[in-house]
Amino acid sequence: MISLCMIVRDEEEVIERCLKSAEGLFDEIVIADTGSKDSTKELCRKYTDKVYDFNWVDDFSAARNFAFSKASGEYNMWLDADDVIEGENRALLKGLIASLGALKPDMVMLPYNVAFDENGGVALSYDRERIVRAGLRFVGAIHEAIPPSGRIIRGAAAISHRKTKENEPGRNLRIFEKLLAEGKELSPREEYYFARELFAAGRLSEAKERYRSCAKNPNAWAENRISAYFELSQLLWSQNLFEESDSALLSALGLGAPRADLCCEMGRRFFERGDLESAKFWYELAPKRFNAPQGGFVFADFGGYIPYLQLCAICDRLGQTEEAENYNRLAEKIRPNGAEVVYNRKYFENLRRKDV
Repeated sequence: MISLCMIVRDEEEVIERCLKSAEGLFDEIVIADTGSKDSTKELCRKYTDKVYDFNWVDDFSAARNFAFSKASGEYNMWLDADDVIEGENRALLKGLIASLGALKPDMVMLPYNVAFDENGGVALSYDRERIVRAGLRFVGAIHEAIPPSGRIIRGAAAISHRKTKENEPGRNLRIFEKLLAEGKELSPREEYYFARELFAAGRLSEAKERYRSCAKNPNAWAENRISAYFELSQLLWSQNLFEESDSALLSALGLGAPRADLCCEMGRRFFERGDLESAKFWYELAPKRFNAPQGGFVFADFGGYIPYLQLCAICDRLGQTEEAENYNRLAEKIRPNGAEVVYNRKYFENLRRKDV
């Protein structure tokens, strides 16, 4: 038996879209409403009679774990109200659920598609712990997660996050600062996400401190450390602190085989400094590293579209016209109508006319 568990609040615009996409896949649906003032609860009751009220206490884990506590399945799966199970992923998820009894996992990781390009292609996807054995619980008041435990498997059924509204402004920062005011010591993972919130809010001095705290912590998850160094390098670059920025980027590269985004950033820096051969090396490496096992946030464009376009420009400057055009064709396969691709195509057509 598997239970779908959700926390919701004022989601009348999207909740039925989510529940319709999940209809017929689960043995029960459990909804924890954290204070809706619209018709969310009434809409949810069209799909389940297990709709409960939960007093919001600025703690996402507390709300999710409350929903889990009301479930009776051997496994729990979570969704957000603006998540959708689309297309072939319904059949993939149905097959996966049917196989849980034989596979006996404790945790199932599934792709989470959270950003999309202008053609509807997936721009950013990463694995999340999506189905867990009953008894496992979320931790963390904000950017909550379930710590890896037991037998972990990966499935192909992707969940798509289709946001229609922005989060409450300042909510995440408020929760982090409330935790600190209460004397809580942030975990390395929380340090990383707190740094991101501070960076986004323009509180750069504080962000640098938190990024460094996570990046230098040997107990932090490697992907969080790499991302902390990488984002710190971008912050420092924005302040024209180029040597410090380079040092942070090299520290990220020193933590393991390079991710595609790090390769592209190295390529960009060499390109801007006029070292085209070095830039070419790093951009050529990026597509090879994109599908390497990893769990961090890496946009799909870093694994193809961006490096191919940059390689097109580099090869053109090096006088390698045929190779440059080939790289533009590779970018074209990813985004046939991309503005850069179209511009380059016309550029090469004009070059051929001049040669006639």
